[in-house]
Amino acid sequence: MPRPIDPQRHRARRLQIIDAGLTVFARRGYAGATTAAICREAGIGSGTFFHYFPTKLSLVLAILDEGATESREFFAAHEEHSEPVRVVFDWVRHELRDLSDPRASGFIAVVSGLVAHEEISAALAAQDEINRAGLVACVESAQESGQIRGDVTAGRLAEWVMVVVDGFAGRVGSAGAFDVETEQPLLFETISTLLTGPGKDNG
Repeated sequence: MPRPIDPQRHRARRLQIIDAGLTVFARRGYAGATTAAICREAGIGSGTFFHYFPTKLSLVLAILDEGATESREFFAAHEEHSEPVRVVFDWVRHELRDLSDPRASGFIAVVSGLVAHEEISAALAAQDEINRAGLVACVESAQESGQIRGDVTAGRLAEWVMVVVDGFAGRVGSAGAFDVETEQPLLFETISTLLTGPGKDNG
């Protein structure tokens, strides 16, 4: 009779491998990140690795899926928030925490090199849709209560917030001198102007 799986232990081991993979991908790039190197970083044998992830690509997808899950949980936790504008800025702060990870720029570069893979492209599109839906709901609520400009549709404003944050992330991934903490105030100023127009600040 097979031994029952402990869900918590299974989840913990999976996250251990994901964290090790993130470290090795960031350090070596996709081609240089061998499964042997990931196993050494995680302190596991190759059999354990392949039990959880059949390929390196599946590990990259798992890292992206963790990000999508975090975004989904973030918006679910703030669904009934009384200050929707604050939620938008809190989402930006949530994204910045990931970008502040010293491994972020390396992993962004890895993903950028894999966008031609249909599965990677689909995973990125799925995460975009989670963020878009959550932001649109917040922006609509803020418009209804008169907290932000109403001359631009909620969908368009949400899309522009994502454009700004994605562009910020792209600079972190491509320019080593672009520091998240240093540039953060201008990011918030830009998003505040987008949402409310010049001369106002809700961040």
